[in-house]
Amino acid sequence: MPKDAKTKTEPKKSARAAMSEKERDLAEIRDALEQQRKALLSDAGEMIGQGITYGAENLPDLGDQASAVTDQNFLLRLKEREQKLLKKIDEALDRMASGTFGVCESCGGEIGIKRLKARPVTTLCIECKTKQEEDEKVRQ
Repeated sequence: MPKDAKTKTEPKKSARAAMSEKERDLAEIRDALEQQRKALLSDAGEMIGQGITYGAENLPDLGDQASAVTDQNFLLRLKEREQKLLKKIDEALDRMASGTFGVCESCGGEIGIKRLKARPVTTLCIECKTKQEEDEKVRQ
């Protein structure tokens, strides 16, 4: 086998190794998203089973009733945030299935794997997200 033929196949091997590493990273992210989704749905199921009222109407003290209502409102706000996160998780899993996961919605560039591991539901690369946050500060 000629020496130059051997070197031509080496870059292909390293490209395959890099692709499989990226595929492993994406599989790891997918697993983490699915576990987080499962945990959120499990918590929601428990809340539905238990109900969200604390029986504030049965508390004799007005201060206790007010505290119970405040706690209930706080819990509902948390559940709303979890619902939004669940939607983002579903959207990220859909992007994975369609092959658009890791593509910035704003510039169309690739979102870095470190960012995807840290925030798998993200739709913006770090540069576009930074610009978006700076624009929001200016508007405020």
